Amino acid sequence: MVLFVDYLLNLKCDYMSISVLMSIYRAEKPDYLIMSLHSIINQTMYVSEIIIVEDGPLTIELYSILDEFESKYPIIRRLSLSENHGLGFALSEGLKLCSNELVARMDSDDICKPNRFEVQVKYMETHPEVDVLGSWIDEFYETKENVVSVRRVPENSKELYEFSKKRNPMNHPTVMFRKSSVLKAGGYQTCMLLEDYYLWARMFKMGMVFHNIQESLLYFRLSHDIYKRRGGLKYAITEVKFQIELHKIGYLTIFETIRNIASRFFVRVMPVCIRRRIYRRLLR
Repeated sequence: MVLFVDYLLNLKCDYMSISVLMSIYRAEKPDYLIMSLHSIINQTMYVSEIIIVEDGPLTIELYSILDEFESKYPIIRRLSLSENHGLGFALSEGLKLCSNELVARMDSDDICKPNRFEVQVKYMETHPEVDVLGSWIDEFYETKENVVSVRRVPENSKELYEFSKKRNPMNHPTVMFRKSSVLKAGGYQTCMLLEDYYLWARMFKMGMVFHNIQESLLYFRLSHDIYKRRGGLKYAITEVKFQIELHKIGYLTIFETIRNIASRFFVRVMPVCIRRRIYRRLLR
């Protein structure tokens, strides 16, 4: 409790209360989780609550870390799911517990830059028409000092809509959204590997407004097998089904659907070394 009081006394600003929404499962690395939580707590603005969804049973070490942080920072609220349901379901359940209109997403292995929430809240306050706000990300291996690339995404809603017809327009771990807008679009739904993209498509279809701040507000951790995990026949089939679903809901034309499937399927089943080059140049 003493640490929590110190936390409150050291706050530099308090523009608006926000909820931070995170999901974790047993494969998470403890050290990464600790760094992620510290980056949320050590922000330049007040975070009123951190909602952590335990997507199925965790390891003893992960439970220990969560217990320790929860005892030090009462702003942490936990929801334990009896079994692993996947990210879409976990975030949907966690969103129900968020008590604030503004909700910031965060992954358990990424690191927020210290001013992330301050920059985003200030923008959302002055742009009430914006429903979803994201930013660029600094992609790194091992330590945040080892940034190897920056994923830049378009800025305004019109550009993002056109971009979304081909690729995911938002860096999911950076987004801050209005809870009421997300719920109006049906919230997070189960869509293997593409829960966020599916949500953005439905929100765009409803005429909601997106924006990306043109600077990096988050360090995004890369794993050395990332290009291997983003390929294979199973992944390719999942992506084909997703493109067909976007067509079914009226988001993609038949031409756009065929174009996306043709441009992506063979990349997913190519050897990893070739996929790595194509992905970094064309599919980001």
